[in-house]
Amino acid sequence: MNPDDRKLEVLRAIVEDYVETQEPVGSKALVDRHKLGVSPATVRNDMAVLEEEGYIRQPHTSAGRVPTDAGYRLFVDRLTKIKPLSPAERRAIERFMIGAVDLDDVVHRTVRLLAQLTRQVAVVQYPSLSRSAVRHLELVPISTTRLMLVMITDTGRVEQRLVEMPGPIADGEVWELRLRVNEKLAGQKLADTPSLVQKLVEECDTGRRAAMTCLASVLLETLVERSEERLALAGTANLTRGGVLDFQGTLRPVLEALEEEVILLKLIGDLEPRTTRVLIGDENQIDNLRSASVVSSGYGPGTTIVGGLGVLGPTRMDYPGTIATVRAVARYVGDLLAQN
Repeated sequence: MNPDDRKLEVLRAIVEDYVETQEPVGSKALVDRHKLGVSPATVRNDMAVLEEEGYIRQPHTSAGRVPTDAGYRLFVDRLTKIKPLSPAERRAIERFMIGAVDLDDVVHRTVRLLAQLTRQVAVVQYPSLSRSAVRHLELVPISTTRLMLVMITDTGRVEQRLVEMPGPIADGEVWELRLRVNEKLAGQKLADTPSLVQKLVEECDTGRRAAMTCLASVLLETLVERSEERLALAGTANLTRGGVLDFQGTLRPVLEALEEEVILLKLIGDLEPRTTRVLIGDENQIDNLRSASVVSSGYGPGTTIVGGLGVLGPTRMDYPGTIATVRAVARYVGDLLAQN
């Protein structure tokens, strides 16, 4: 083993021991625990070089060493393999997810599962409307002058709006409006619908134009103008499981960040298909999360990404296991959406 490879092995051993024990790691412990094939003196020299290069540090005098953000980053970047999930873990995920009855159930099962498996804070974004397509639009008469518009997307999201009509509307007219909007909009991406909604009004005969205009206004509000995204969060209590060195001794900034949905969306959104992103410590652009790490992945049917999910915890994290779990859960959720 050349010196560079040996230093990486020493760093790997330090990361693994510190994640497991929550205690700074000394050279004697490394020699006792790991078969590095070199003398304790060589290990001490390698640790000195790693400290000089900024990959490990000594939290206080006469203590062992702990990884720095740069050390964790090098460890993650040099991972030769992601710890595979056991057959039992895969079966548990499949059984837990397969019982979901609707999109809300899928999201809440997913966020609870991630928190339980990783022992971190889990965040799951509902499928984004901006990335969804219209599956079906239903019009339900509430009274002679009021309809309920129900939009169902291809990702299972359901949006409901009341439509106040300009005057009494017969069941036959409701049926005709339902037929026309579905012919024009079903299967279309929500981002492509504004011009199609306008055509619905332009192509409508004079007798139904007033009703279609009212409906079109609510359609645009539902299809286009609804910009807020929804999130589910679980496992916040897991933040208290760590040691005194986690989160630089205080959880307050992290908890404040978790209250801001905009921050959480930045952490788990905008991911490429089938990729996993790991942000460590200072790599987080949010000041309150400089002591945390985030592992996230996009999910969706096939290669289409409709939302993000991930976990947040201390930089002292089981990265191989967490990456494997986040990837596996994202894949199961994507498969569920594809089936439904």
